Amino acid sequence: MRQTVAVVGGGYGGIEVARGLDEFADVVLIEPRQDFHHNAAALRAVVRPDFAHQTFIPYDKLLVHGRVERDAAAQVSPGSVRLASGRAIDADYIVLATGVRHPFPGKPSQLDTPEAVASYAQLQAQLAAADRILLAGAGPIGLELAGEIKAEWPGKEVVLVDPAPSILPERSAELRAEIERQLAELGVTLVLGAALPASFDVAPGTLAPFTVELTDGRSLSADLWLRCYGTNPAADYLADSLQAARLPNGLVRVTQSLRLHGQDRVYAIGDMTDVAEPKQAVAAMAHAAVVVANIKADLGLGESTVYEPAGSSILIPLGPSHGAGEHPGMGVLGSEVTAQYKGGDLLLGHYNSVFNR
Repeated sequence: MRQTVAVVGGGYGGIEVARGLDEFADVVLIEPRQDFHHNAAALRAVVRPDFAHQTFIPYDKLLVHGRVERDAAAQVSPGSVRLASGRAIDADYIVLATGVRHPFPGKPSQLDTPEAVASYAQLQAQLAAADRILLAGAGPIGLELAGEIKAEWPGKEVVLVDPAPSILPERSAELRAEIERQLAELGVTLVLGAALPASFDVAPGTLAPFTVELTDGRSLSADLWLRCYGTNPAADYLADSLQAARLPNGLVRVTQSLRLHGQDRVYAIGDMTDVAEPKQAVAAMAHAAVVVANIKADLGLGESTVYEPAGSSILIPLGPSHGAGEHPGMGVLGSEVTAQYKGGDLLLGHYNSVFNR
């Protein structure tokens, strides 16, 4: 009898597990969104109203044998996933791939695609009317969004604010210098070592001119601001013995084989895990390959393996033609390479191919 594998979450890692096991098991991919959201391209949707709909790709052609259940996991126990609709899916294996929640515009809160697309269009209209934009958080999301805004509206003032003394503190000094050089070339202002106050009564994404005193006493004025930091692991559904694997920070503890701590047939992958590495889609896909190999090994179809974090690479586009990155053994990658791999269509062509569109 074929084993049933329930994959909870249809993001970058979840779809790779589902695809990888589709031929060998009865796969059920559980995902509340109407369509896959290619959120790695979402920030361009913020500035281009014709782009947002392209970042949503239907799931209907992803699997040949398995099925996609449009529902949310309300409670997951060993061997069973209870859905928000009240139904239960019994499974021999469960793979948790629900990632983390990001503030909009990194990820939309709406689950129906037309409403999500409309939310990007609404924000684009607000940004178009703003002359001075403040982005709170100078991590990869804030940097990329700053580049997209300046590429679409070169005349707008864009200010990046971050409490850290430097951008990308975990990256090389050479990459930081190259990103800072390009930001200066684009006319983006960096305000480091300061943050917005904890209580701030202007809602993000709303055109409402304001002046705010930062935590270091400096004052800034802007017409609109956006939050580009903060994540919340999506693992509230863990029940029974699975709850013991959840850490105080919300992440879940996994073994080297990516099994949930204390479990034999429950795995977790991607941003929700406690694996010590940058939280990136490429890591989630690497996790997926390990889980596929280990479940296939249980089915007598190969050898088991463990996950070993690779040297971390990153590409940060600053609009379609700017950006920089770094890769182990290759050093800093400039704007031409960044644009070639990520700047142009932001991998939309690749993901349309993955979904057989």
